[in-house]
This record gives sequence, C-alpha cells and structure tokens, in this order.
Amino acid sequence: MGWSEVESAFNRAVEDGVIPGAAVVARRGPDIAFEGAFGFRQTVPERSPMKLDTVFDLSLLTKALATSVAVMMLARDGKFRLDDRVTRFFPDFGVHGKTTITFRHLLAHCSGLAAWRPLHERIAEIERNGRINFMASYGAKEFAYEQLHRETLEAPPGTKTIYSDLGFILLGETIERVASVALNRFCRDKLFRPIGLKSTGFVDISLARSRRLEPVPDMFAATEECPTRKRILVGEVDDENAYAMGGVAGHAGLFAPAREVDRIAAELVASYAGRSEYVPQKIIREFWARDTTIEGSTWALGWDTPAAEGSSSGQHFSHNSVGHLGFTGTSIWIDPEREIAVTMLTNRVHPKRQNQAIREFRPKIHDLIMEAINGG
Repeated sequence: MGWSEVESAFNRAVEDGVIPGAAVVARRGPDIAFEGAFGFRQTVPERSPMKLDTVFDLSLLTKALATSVAVMMLARDGKFRLDDRVTRFFPDFGVHGKTTITFRHLLAHCSGLAAWRPLHERIAEIERNGRINFMASYGAKEFAYEQLHRETLEAPPGTKTIYSDLGFILLGETIERVASVALNRFCRDKLFRPIGLKSTGFVDISLARSRRLEPVPDMFAATEECPTRKRILVGEVDDENAYAMGGVAGHAGLFAPAREVDRIAAELVASYAGRSEYVPQKIIREFWARDTTIEGSTWALGWDTPAAEGSSSGQHFSHNSVGHLGFTGTSIWIDPEREIAVTMLTNRVHPKRQNQAIREFRPKIHDLIMEAINGG
C-alpha cells in the first residue's frame, strides 16, 4: 500500500459524492509524510477547486484545538486547577444541583449537562420581539452564558458520559473570565501567533459588522445551505449556537487550513515528548490520558481516544492516541508515542448536512493513510 492508493480513495470519494472535497496532511515525527487537496471547496452555485491553503470551518475541533489547549495554558500558569469547582468563578452556576461540577467534569464530558440546547432559537425570539441586531451580538453571547448558569442537569455530576457542547461553551466563558480577554483574542495571542499561524482563528461576526468587514469567499470551504440564514455559508460559522453567540464560542467557531492544524498537532506532539515548552509535558500527558471518572468512557480531557470497535480513526492508531471530529466533516487523530498526526478536513455538509457517507469513509481512509506511513 502507498500514497497512490490514498489519493485514489479521496478521488473516488469526491466522485461518489461522499465529500465535495478535502485537504489532508499526514505527519510522522518532524516531517510531513503526505499532503494533498482533492475535489472542490464549493460545488453550489458553481464549482471551485479545493486547495491546501483553503480555510475550513473546523466546527467541534474547536473544543480540542482551541478551548482545551487554552485551558492547558491557564492551568500551566496556575490560574485554576482541573479539580476546582466551576462555582469558584461563577457562584450562580451552582443552582439545580450543579455545585459539585468541576472543570475536569466539563473537559471529560461527564458534568451531567445536556448535550445541546437550542440557544439560537431563544436569541432569535428575543430579536423578533424587538431587540434589533441582537442575533450574533455580544449581548446574545452574555444571554447564552446566563442560560447555561440556570441549566438543570440530565445526570448527577460524575455519573454518566454525555458529549456536551454546553460544557465547552462554559469552558469558553471560563477562559474569558480568568484571562480577562475575549476567547478569540486569547487564542490568537497565546495559542496561534506564538507558533506562527496566520490563517487560524475565529470569525468575530460582531466585529465584521461594526467595521463592515467581509471574509474573502475564495479563501474558505463552503458548508451548508442554511435554512434559517437562507444562504450557502462561506467564511461564516455553521454551528447555529456559535453563530448566535457572534461566531466565538468554546465549542465551535474556529477556522483554519489543514497545514496550520497540522502545525498545532506538531507542537502538541513535541510538548508531549518534552521537546517544546508550548504546553508543559506533565499537563499535556494528563489531558491526553483517558479519564477514569466514568468506567468505559473513551474521553480524555477535551480530546477523544479510539473506541475498541468502530473508531473513526480506523484500526492502526494505538490505544494511547487522541483525536476529535467536527460536524462539518473535519477530523484530527494523533498517535503521540509514534509521533503520527493525521489532519483530514472536509466540507461534507456542503451543500446539505444530511450527507452522512463520511462515517464509513473515515476509518477506511485512516487505515490507508496509516498503512502508507508505516510502509514508507
């Protein structure tokens, strides 16, 4: 097996409608083993080719690549501890049995908070009732935070795994409270600029409005034809709640090209090995170890690990690997011991989110990539 088989598999996936396009970077140690762009960054209303520097809506990879790494850095600086209770910073959060929730619970998806709430619908209703330009405003973001503090639980803390966007929205608020700066600015100044990233960040909708800035469409992979916004989304966050909060949230909103996602992965792997001071080795090893709070959970802290069967990472990533998926069709898997990282960014939701064919494709393509890496 080799890279020609990998290229053929991507080309077939485009032809068969599994994905409109993809940008892929595979790394082993200090070297990029493979990179390629396939298919189209947009097919509707007209086709435009995918490029390696195409910027993707990373969707839920935001949790791993922005929010979790930001929490690592705040823990490094002694700003808070993983086993601190959330009520240390938000006393009102403790209502409805939430007093004992810790930041570790949030990161490991065992806080008991619901997976999701339609915050965007409540924000839209407020705007319809007279709050002009409330959607995607700073005020809407504050409203979302207030709603989270009043949430009831679906399970007692530390008793059940529930993959929760709400927990990571709360972690985003925590970063802003502890660092006294907006989440997007903290990530830009502390995570992305120090390692030379130029095209990675959040698209702040309120800032774009106030300065009348428009993203350059040719830079971005298009996502879905949004039924509520009545347009194909290009350079605008797909996630409804992140959009309602202004494009900057702890669970979604990060944009990046594949090479810069790979750059983050390389720095984290070097930190894990003790060769980089980006994140202290002790901290990243704690975050990347499978959390033991819930028996049988695959979650580490902010990152997932391969399931025993049916993992999207395929069959060749080790038990100690970490990764994450994004709703828009993005993924990253890292095997830190072997220093392998595979970034696969697709826009599978374009033009319709109902296309689920990537579920079968992901493990197969990861197997082909790993077989090519190990044979190279």
